Amino acid sequence: MMKVNVNNKTRSLGKPLRVKNCDTFFCRLRGLMFRNELDLEDGLLLVQKGESRSNAAIHMFFVGMDLGIIWLNNAQKIVDIQLAESWRPLYTPQQPARYVLEIHPDRLTEFEIGDELNFEKDNLA
Repeated sequence: MMKVNVNNKTRSLGKPLRVKNCDTFFCRLRGLMFRNELDLEDGLLLVQKGESRSNAAIHMFFVGMDLGIIWLNNAQKIVDIQLAESWRPLYTPQQPARYVLEIHPDRLTEFEIGDELNFEKDNLA
C-alpha cells in the first residue's frame, strides 16, 4: 500500500505525518478496524471518488482506540474536524468531503478548519 506525506500549507506540523493511502472500497471499509494503537506519525488517508457527506462518513466499530478525524474537500481544504471515540457508531462531516484523514488524536491541535493540506507520494514506501 502506498504511503503519502501530509503537509499543512497553512501552518507547520510539529512532527512529520506519513499515512497509508487508502483508495479502494475494501480498504476504506476496513480502515483502522482491529487496531488498538496508532503512532503519532502514522495514520490513514481515505480517498473517495468525489465530495459527499454520506460517502465520507466513518464508523468506529471494532476500532479499539480514539482517532482524530479530519475531512477535506476536493481542494484539500479542511471542512471538518472531530475526535472520534472508539465504538461510536457513526461520524459524518458537516460539509461534503472527498478525503478523510484518520490520525492519532493528539495531533488534532495541529489542524484547523480552513487549513489547506497537500499529500505527496512517499518515495521511501
